[in-house]
Amino acid sequence: MVACIAALFVLLFWLPTFTSSSSSSSLSVCIVGSGIGGSSVAHFLREYASPSASISIRVFERRGVVGGRMARVAVGGESFEAGGAILHPKNYHALNYTRLIGLKIRWPNATSASDGRDDDGDFGIWDGKSFVFKTWRVSSKLPVVDKIVSFANKGLLFWRYGFSLIRMDNFVQRTVNNFLKYYESTDSRPVFETVDEMLKWAGLYDLTGHNLEEELISIGLSPLLIRELITIITRINYGQSVSISGLAGAVSLAGSGGDLWSVEGGNWQMAAGLINRSNVDLHLHEAVQSISNHGNYYELNSSEGNSYKCEVAVVAIPLDEVDICFDPPLSIPPRKLQHTHATFVRGLLDPAYFGLSSVEEIPELVSTIEDPGIPFLSISVLKRHDEKEVTYKVFSHEAMVDTLLDQIFSVRKDTIRIDWGAYPRYKAPEVFAPFILDGQHLYYVNAFENAASTMETSAVAAENVARLILSRHFSHVPLKRSGSESSTVDAGLHLEL
Repeated sequence: MVACIAALFVLLFWLPTFTSSSSSSSLSVCIVGSGIGGSSVAHFLREYASPSASISIRVFERRGVVGGRMARVAVGGESFEAGGAILHPKNYHALNYTRLIGLKIRWPNATSASDGRDDDGDFGIWDGKSFVFKTWRVSSKLPVVDKIVSFANKGLLFWRYGFSLIRMDNFVQRTVNNFLKYYESTDSRPVFETVDEMLKWAGLYDLTGHNLEEELISIGLSPLLIRELITIITRINYGQSVSISGLAGAVSLAGSGGDLWSVEGGNWQMAAGLINRSNVDLHLHEAVQSISNHGNYYELNSSEGNSYKCEVAVVAIPLDEVDICFDPPLSIPPRKLQHTHATFVRGLLDPAYFGLSSVEEIPELVSTIEDPGIPFLSISVLKRHDEKEVTYKVFSHEAMVDTLLDQIFSVRKDTIRIDWGAYPRYKAPEVFAPFILDGQHLYYVNAFENAASTMETSAVAAENVARLILSRHFSHVPLKRSGSESSTVDAGLHLEL
């Protein structure tokens, strides 16, 4: 009798523990968006989850292909990057993705230019009337000649902008070095519930409180450098002036350096590869129209008339211009997207428009200063097919109508127009939406975009959100699994590339 009572006592004592452990070892997650943010969340959930955890993941994509803003466009039968086109050599998550998935990296000077990008061409600064500055271009197959021309162009830049170039580079390197803290070991790196906490921990928050021009003036950069070189970089990368917030501006400047790379065949393959290897249930052509909180679960209703239930919902698309109904309603800081019109033209520029006598005199990259009278932000060569046919990409604030294009181009065989809600409209001081939208289990990856918008910053935010989900659901901070084949950042990638 005593033995029976003792056995019953032991059973009653341990039963709650068994039940709790069993119920918390499974998790259902719904992710809205299949771009680099959504695919990275799926990847890191698999990466950090305990082997004993049972996690089901659904990914919803309103289009018929994954990748989000890492999209491609076909021009004259060839494919080019229409969205996120370049990555920094210290974008370690993206580099690791290519290794995990087995993608081929296209570095500058690559002989196989599948995207038709010319990374090492000359550039000019156009003020609407003339080129106020141009670098040299010499057609040669001799590497020594290319090196001489590159060295001469650096001399031209230094002659015009002086030691301000060094101060600019130091500013960018300090920002990059702070950003590298997000790749530190998960043993010591916290999990962040807010963007503010995440930026403060890395020493980046103060840059969001002032605009880029203020930051650069405070460190002694010359007005000429700010008005010309830095302005053309922010106009090309973010479609905005030096009045953008300081962190976004620093990220933009980092994206103009050397050794930038892309994925051969398209950057969208990173998202596709992560989704394929993360064992998700993918719903293409299915937009999420509403997300309702029912206490223990969320109900997602889609454009296909379907209803899905999950314990965790992750929004990995900008909420600024999508029509998702939330119940109960959400309150997040208002934000506008900066629209950039990308016009792809296969044809030939008209040298007369630029006051030149031949098309060979037009730089590979035509950049522009801040002037409302100039109808475009930049014109860049994507691929030279022959002497009379080139594929160009034109960035502008407004749609490029045919009459305007006919003034700029002497020949137009193919024209493709895309209107991108590409990135936030930056304005200091930045105010951030939280990663946890409702204080429960509704997460927002794109809250980080108010700091800076790139493929890599989306991956960094997604990794934090995945760790946040797992730490809150399983009541412990998830660490990288030792010996994992898909370790977050290969140590070898931390070397200078």
